[in-house]
Amino acid sequence: MSKLKDAVKQFPKTFWIANTMELFERWAWYGLFAVLAIYLTGSTETGALGFSQSEKGYIMGPITAILYLLPTITGTLADKFGYKKTLIVAYTIMAISYFLLGQVTGFFAFWGFFLLLAVGAALFKPVISATIAKTTNKDNSSIGFGLFYMMVNVGGFVGPAVAAKMRAISWDYVFYVSTAAAILNLILVMFFYKEPDRKKSDEPLAEAIANSMRNIVEGLSDIKLVVLLFLIIGFWTMFNQIFYTLPNFIEQWVDTSSLYNALYNISPVLADFFGNDKGHIPQEMMINVDAGSIVLFQVIVSAIVMRFRPLNAMMGGIFVCAIGVGLAFYTMNPFYVLAGIFIFSLGEMSSSPKFTEYIGGIAPKGKEGLYMGLSYLPVAAGNLIAGIISGAVYEDLGDKVTLAKRMAAENGLNIPKVTKEFTQTDYYNEMAKQMGNITQQDLTIQLWEAYNPQQIWMIFVAIGLVTIIGLFAYDRLLLQKHETIK
Repeated sequence: MSKLKDAVKQFPKTFWIANTMELFERWAWYGLFAVLAIYLTGSTETGALGFSQSEKGYIMGPITAILYLLPTITGTLADKFGYKKTLIVAYTIMAISYFLLGQVTGFFAFWGFFLLLAVGAALFKPVISATIAKTTNKDNSSIGFGLFYMMVNVGGFVGPAVAAKMRAISWDYVFYVSTAAAILNLILVMFFYKEPDRKKSDEPLAEAIANSMRNIVEGLSDIKLVVLLFLIIGFWTMFNQIFYTLPNFIEQWVDTSSLYNALYNISPVLADFFGNDKGHIPQEMMINVDAGSIVLFQVIVSAIVMRFRPLNAMMGGIFVCAIGVGLAFYTMNPFYVLAGIFIFSLGEMSSSPKFTEYIGGIAPKGKEGLYMGLSYLPVAAGNLIAGIISGAVYEDLGDKVTLAKRMAAENGLNIPKVTKEFTQTDYYNEMAKQMGNITQQDLTIQLWEAYNPQQIWMIFVAIGLVTIIGLFAYDRLLLQKHETIK
């Protein structure tokens, strides 16, 4: 304990400022991202935009992929112009973007401002990680990055929890809170952040970027790395369904009132905190079990899996994730959905850190930073593919709006098209009326039984299983004579 206290005392003020900024940035990002799928596709009378699932996928997938690709370039910009200036630009862009995203309603306008937000976030990412690296040393870096990872998850937990309360008042407040968090970071960096000691680059910017590109090409000449990165795309594709598709699935198909009532019987205070005034648990509160579990159990899970080879831990973790995803999408029962999310979090805690550890282990000496940077490539590709699946694929197989239109056509019902004036809710109400004045819950059950929207679980689980099989073959065929981590 005394060593821990001594290590913590060694951290300079800039280290704590950087961690605080990471918390606020994750708060802002996940405060929006956890509800973004609902905001983009929800019925317009609620203040949402009423886009199709495909349009949602075109926004969330490609732009988030760009966010994870850009740090290769933005890190070079930060080295050239300085960390503090880069952070000031990043937070300014993010504050403007968050605010304007809440003001626009058109597809292309939202797409453009979300892209602008991705640019701001991409400027932030490499700088904040580099700041932590430069304000720690060999004696306290493990503790330092552990605290940093904790801030990531605390922000990732608080953001959606606050967003659930804000959207119950008005969708505008979701964007106001994220804007405020970005402004707080701007104040922190302007008045409290001190530029850490770093080697200033006199290299021309174009040459520095060209050198970065050459390093990437050089790193991708390692066949072991390329195959691994390609295989891990499957994990990130499956992982991202928690934010891309599950919010819509819960909102459209899962009646969470029974979960609210069960929680109310335990504690009315907890039910009030996690629920809303309609007696339901919002989807973002349910999905937040993932981040909350990581905050509570990451250390315990890491202690358990540390005895396993990283590749084995990754495969085991992905298998557990697949079980969790399958369960979450298999049923209308909110208790099973919640259990699926928790199981998924255990798999994430096992596999994600081990992937980072494994990449560091196979990196040649002196190229650790390059290999760590390349590890974001499958994250980007996974987001891109996740957008496609959560868009066009979910729209065809599981989207309640699409399936309702399909049933209406098959039964010869005469219902106007969904517009901003005749909303999704109006469509459901008119459909229920024409089908014999049935309840909305009865309509939902009939759609579920007729079209089986839960079948999309098979796609997500199949992606996870194919990834595991690929990693097993990678281990046995490619690494049996060359693996550096035993």
